[in-house]
Amino acid sequence: MITIDDFNFENKKALIRVDFNVPLNENFEVTDNSRIKAAKPTIIKILEDGGSCILMSHLGRPKGFEEKYSLNHILNAVEDELGVEVKFVPDCIGEQVENVAAALEPGQILMLENLRFYNEETSGDKEFAEKLSKLGDIYVNDAFGTAHRAHASTTIIAQFFPNKKCFGYLLAQEIKSIEKVMTTGEKPVLAILGGAKVSTKITIIENILDKVDDLILGGGMTFTFIKAQGGQIGDSICEDDKLDLALDILAKAKSKNVNVHLPVDVIAANAFKNDADTQIVDVYHIPDGWQGLDAGPQTLANFEKVVNRAKTILWNGPLGVFEMENFAKGTIALGNFIAEATKNGSFSLVGGGDSVAAVKEFGFEDQMSYVSTGGGAMLESLEGITLPGIAAILD
Repeated sequence: MITIDDFNFENKKALIRVDFNVPLNENFEVTDNSRIKAAKPTIIKILEDGGSCILMSHLGRPKGFEEKYSLNHILNAVEDELGVEVKFVPDCIGEQVENVAAALEPGQILMLENLRFYNEETSGDKEFAEKLSKLGDIYVNDAFGTAHRAHASTTIIAQFFPNKKCFGYLLAQEIKSIEKVMTTGEKPVLAILGGAKVSTKITIIENILDKVDDLILGGGMTFTFIKAQGGQIGDSICEDDKLDLALDILAKAKSKNVNVHLPVDVIAANAFKNDADTQIVDVYHIPDGWQGLDAGPQTLANFEKVVNRAKTILWNGPLGVFEMENFAKGTIALGNFIAEATKNGSFSLVGGGDSVAAVKEFGFEDQMSYVSTGGGAMLESLEGITLPGIAAILD
């Protein structure tokens, strides 16, 4: 795997694909700068080598040139995080951009305008990629969040840098973390999959059964498995068309000697709202009119034992409706279990939108070994798909 450590950037212009697709409030202020912070080590290494950086990213899903999606809005946040002045051009290709890029001195940074102002970016247009490629000497892909897209700046552009392309620190770390879970991690390996639907996790489950020793299934998908085994789930969420699939997954896991751990009790509510009446019930006997919204105390005690003995842990998806305070306790408890295991030497990888959101919300971010920056890219990696943005560097 070729990374920026394999290059000396002295007097070189690094063309870096970063993922600065950050959330903004109504005043166009950055509300979460995690992705900017994550790109910092790569940028600083290049500057310290005596090189310059040209940053390219997208923001949102604009339809043509839309001022509200201009990267100019995040310029101050990028400068604050990097501690360096950042130049900005209101375009990403063309003569003006080429002139500013050519004039960059070692130690300077230029940020281009939103790549997705051009449809050619998302269509993977070769001519557009070639225009971008003229701006730098070495291509660095450090955008895991878009590595699953065969876009011009993430994949197509790499062909114009046959011997001068590499992974930035962030993308390299993402790859290594996923490899640790999927191939090189110390056993026992535990995968914790939560969330509402089995259907969104089928391919992941099928791909990881050969890699894990234990599989915890929680969240809303629990009830599809419980109903498939004859349980009464009241008004709990369920994919009735996936009952046979749930049984098939359990049979496959058994044939591969994977221990599947399902909840045994739940916090049930008589309505889908935070102030609903609640009771703790056996997961196989949820009364009519009630729905399971969080993991129960015995379930958490069981899960804690499984987490404690694991040496490699993947967490994707919450155990309950953590957006409601009264049904966040299971997800918070799980976060504490994983944080404790990590402190004791286990490797923990958190990935996927909801689990990453939960980890950030409840303050576990610094207590996990690695928190992935890419939702869709992370999930496709776990499904065993080689991401085009990664393949383009490896070719």
